Amino acid sequence: MAAEKTTEKYDSSKIKVLEGLNAVRMRPGMYIGTTGTKGMHHLLWEIVDNSIDELANGFGTQLVVTLHKDGSASVEDNGRGIPVDIHPQLKISGVEVVFTQLHAGGKFDSDNYSYSGGLHGVGASVTNALSEWCEVTIFKDGKSHYVKFSLHTDANGKVLCGKAEAPLAVTGKSTKQGTLVRFLPDRKMFKGCEFSNEVINKRLKELAFLNKGVQITCIDERLGETEDGYKCEYNFEGGLSDFVSYLNENKTPIYAVPCLVEGQANNILAGFAIQHTDGYTESVFSYVNNIPTSEGGTHETGFKTGITRALNRIAQEKGYIKDKEPMLMGEDYREGMTAVLAIKMRDVQFEGQTKAKLGNPEAKADVEKFVYDGLLEYFGNINKDAKRRAVFESLINKAKGAARVREAARRAKEITRQKNSIDGGILIGKLSSCTGRRPELNELFIVEGDSAGGTAKQARDRSIQAILPLRGKPLNSEKKRIDQVLDNEEFRTIISALGTSIGEDFILDNLKYHKVIILADADQDGAHIRAILLTFFFRYMKELITEGHVYIGMPPLYKISKKDWSAYAYDDDALSEISSKQKGSVNIQRYKGLGEMNSDQLWDTTMNPKTRKLCRVTLDDAADAEHLITTLMGDNIEARKAYISKHANFNKPENLASSAVKKSRARIEAAAGGA
Repeated sequence: MAAEKTTEKYDSSKIKVLEGLNAVRMRPGMYIGTTGTKGMHHLLWEIVDNSIDELANGFGTQLVVTLHKDGSASVEDNGRGIPVDIHPQLKISGVEVVFTQLHAGGKFDSDNYSYSGGLHGVGASVTNALSEWCEVTIFKDGKSHYVKFSLHTDANGKVLCGKAEAPLAVTGKSTKQGTLVRFLPDRKMFKGCEFSNEVINKRLKELAFLNKGVQITCIDERLGETEDGYKCEYNFEGGLSDFVSYLNENKTPIYAVPCLVEGQANNILAGFAIQHTDGYTESVFSYVNNIPTSEGGTHETGFKTGITRALNRIAQEKGYIKDKEPMLMGEDYREGMTAVLAIKMRDVQFEGQTKAKLGNPEAKADVEKFVYDGLLEYFGNINKDAKRRAVFESLINKAKGAARVREAARRAKEITRQKNSIDGGILIGKLSSCTGRRPELNELFIVEGDSAGGTAKQARDRSIQAILPLRGKPLNSEKKRIDQVLDNEEFRTIISALGTSIGEDFILDNLKYHKVIILADADQDGAHIRAILLTFFFRYMKELITEGHVYIGMPPLYKISKKDWSAYAYDDDALSEISSKQKGSVNIQRYKGLGEMNSDQLWDTTMNPKTRKLCRVTLDDAADAEHLITTLMGDNIEARKAYISKHANFNKPENLASSAVKKSRARIEAAAGGA
């Protein structure tokens, strides 16, 4: 899938300037979404994406990301290097244009980059604007060029961001080629935020899968050379095939090697890899110009249609489906299928600001034809190719089994619908609905147990809040077929309450509650129930998550009180801070479960929209979520043990033994002794 190199000279005249750098610091959310940890990582991704675009277009092979001890990060590639000559309009170097002018870059036409992920040209300048300093070194034409940008304060005390301390200058000779950018995010802007080794390595690994043969290295100098994770290197010659194998490493494939097809459809470079497992859910991950499209789009629609058409034709021509037998449906072929689709195209049209869904209408037809032709060729000679014949037979047999289950599930859904319409039997005694008739205002609390459910029913605002208590743990949907999921009473209740149906029949517009809030105890059982419900939503109602409708309720862990005063703490740090401000004795109550709260306490801390804390469940990296859910909720016990051993802190002291509690107890005891 290597892109064809352009032959035209790449100099500063190719950089189109749309407008100058303006008050990025005034409204950073417009450019990076948030000034939290996620926003700070966005600064890094903008620089990484620029390097990846250079490498993906055939102008380099290596990328190194380094996390430095001073909190800064650097990105170095061996591409062509940002142009260093003087821009004809602005009379400053091309490097200074890229880092000081908003909407400036070489990606606004196809002369310099055939395909690019960064379409808007705001990346480098925004990273510069939101950093205390940013150093850029260009290795080009046997020379090393350097410029440093930093925050300045003028005579009036006004902060000027991203100003070059001096013009770009030659600092010496060099045999290297490429660009090195190092920047320190503004610590006043991103208070308390740090770069995450885990988050960065996950994304870099994904980029290595999508750009086969590119060497990507992450060095974390904060860890020290002897610690695990100090240096991680990624280079996948198998590309998408290796990606699918990685996603399935904790599953059981029904054939050993993923089917890989790569090529070109009109002006689109395309590739996909598929592999079926003995599981029951489909997992399709799509990318456009290295950007994950977690909400799908026209390319994903064409991909699925092409698979169905091609496999049905092959099955019929080779005699696996008889003339009088009905054709199999797409969902039959996709049961247990893990697939990665990656395309590179020009003039990309994403729907929405998140770039999560492709809107180009031509991509559907082009990708569909590419997939259809590719699979016909891949399986076209199975009468003489025993290995591929075995793969196809495994695939078709699984699809036929899925068709039988689909029919059983259809009957189960019909029975469920009939039962609901006749007497609402599933929901009697369970769902306490709200009186409001506007779904965008309504909330559904899924509560652990009847005790907490009863308290929640007393505490709620009946006009907008509905309560659904679970009378037992739902089954783990990761290990079950859709007909088994529909047989589970707890899941049937949730499906009926939400009104959207599930799987292929899911309709988001029918959602009765735009906030679906999981409210469970802060213990192991509560965590397990949250994991089970999130797995179910991810597998069968993914749009609930991608559209931002799923939340986790955050009940407090402690109540601190004395006389007529009380406060709540949601973690040990908050407990320590609140307790340290009080004089004399205080009473500390540790909540073991929601059932220990009375209705007023539950309303004040967890359900009142004005005072509560909710955690919205997001899906930033669908492939990573897939791998994690498979690890934690699948059948591979050893993989789960390994994950827990790596990430769990078994030496963490009990909360009640924390320093905050000890200090508070000391005050209480001292006060009692004095009395």
